Amino acid sequence: MKSLVVSAPDARARRVEFIPDALVVHLEDGRSLTVPLEWFPRLRDATPAARNRWELIGRGLGIHWPGLDEDLSVAGLRLSVGVTVGRGTTTRGCSALSAKIRLDSRDLT
Repeated sequence: MKSLVVSAPDARARRVEFIPDALVVHLEDGRSLTVPLEWFPRLRDATPAARNRWELIGRGLGIHWPGLDEDLSVAGLRLSVGVTVGRGTTTRGCSALSAKIRLDSRDLT
């Protein structure tokens, strides 16, 4: 039997902004991802001018900071943050994600 697998379209960045202590990536579909700058030391330690010199790569699948040699993928950010619902932003961090993974793995034993 053959199955048809339909994957969701890739999330693509539209623009980037920095707020105090966080990076905000606005997606083409209207959602936003907010992640702590603490997760990205090069961005955290960079000057505001260097942070604001970014470019989209792969038609928005990633973000590149040429002067900082920093690249982030939107897919990687989505995995770090969690699922964003509607047009609001979910800001679950790695500790919440690892706690969920630990809880789920306990259910397997």
